Amino acid sequence: MPHYDENSRGPLDGVRILDLSRLVAGNMVTHVLADHGADVIKVEHPQKGDDLRSWRVEGVEIYWKVYSRNKRSMALDIKTDEGKDILLRLAETADVVVENFVPGTLERWGLGPDVLQGRNPGLVILRISGWGQTGPYAKRPGFGTLVEAMSGYAHLNGYPDRPPVLPPLAMADMVAGLYGSSAVLAALRHAVRGERGGQVIDLSLFEPIFSMIGAEAAQYQLTGVPSNRAGNQSTHTAPRNVYVCSDGKYVAMSGSMQSMAERIFTTIGHPELIADPRFRTNDDRVRHRDELDLIIGAVIATRTQQQNLDLFEAAGVTVGPVCSIADLVDHPFVRGREVIVELPDDDMGTLPMHNVIPRMSGTPGGMRRPAPRIGQHNAEILAELGITMAEREQEMPA
Repeated sequence: MPHYDENSRGPLDGVRILDLSRLVAGNMVTHVLADHGADVIKVEHPQKGDDLRSWRVEGVEIYWKVYSRNKRSMALDIKTDEGKDILLRLAETADVVVENFVPGTLERWGLGPDVLQGRNPGLVILRISGWGQTGPYAKRPGFGTLVEAMSGYAHLNGYPDRPPVLPPLAMADMVAGLYGSSAVLAALRHAVRGERGGQVIDLSLFEPIFSMIGAEAAQYQLTGVPSNRAGNQSTHTAPRNVYVCSDGKYVAMSGSMQSMAERIFTTIGHPELIADPRFRTNDDRVRHRDELDLIIGAVIATRTQQQNLDLFEAAGVTVGPVCSIADLVDHPFVRGREVIVELPDDDMGTLPMHNVIPRMSGTPGGMRRPAPRIGQHNAEILAELGITMAEREQEMPA
């Protein structure tokens, strides 16, 4: 079984990030950066810690354990004078601050960008909020669920004869986290070039997930008709769907290229469909996608999932199984590529979680330490600041 390696170094070794955020988006930002070597200090409330800790399964903080690996924890009440003083000292040593309070909150506490950058002009400050730092919704609290609904994503997700469907995971936060990590890297690159030092990054949850719906605005301008839910089908290419097999399992298939669609028709024993006016071009297939799905689905339903995979893969057709996590943990692809790593854990014995993403040939990331307990690194971090014993009243026993 692999073990944590505190000596592991990634391309962001030497970059210090203060993470004041709670829940998912900010933790996703710093999760990505910590995996690649950044020294991420989670600044948490001394009693309750990051709210992500409350997302428990069987009493175990699995979300915290996964998305806060490689981080250190500093228990600090930044609303007190002592806490503010220590935070400002930390800011002097940091490259980045990440926060996701309702806009105006840090300013009200006397910790706005002007104060932080007054202590450290080169500081990059990533500000995450539901609706952004400006605009008519700026002062509104915002959670991913609201953004997933209002952005147009939920309207497109699901089946046309059923209500809109929210994603079963924190999609808006996760996507914002990926945008946020790339924005931090861009700002750090700017600072390395010596161009005006630090800056403030304004990242809403709304805009990243809105970017996922692609060309919807342009399509609406052209047609005057909003796209509707299409289930597992696509309104742009056909065939594309999930099909049930004879053993009750499912396969997903996509024939988005003309050559692939023709290959599918031949493989299912219906080469005549290539010249059928209903299916001759992609536009034809999209218009008649329900009829096409009935033909393809009838063939797939006569074979088990594995028989279908064998048949289509041998023909070079783009097909894949629909898997649950139970299917994936021992899947040969997952095992062969080490998609999941298992590391020691005090509560579970071993903790399976996703590996570092992506794989870098020259400067790979790594697993340096497990997710911390609240305030686990107080003494260590305070000592790095040279803070005296009298100033350690904020320290929470690890």
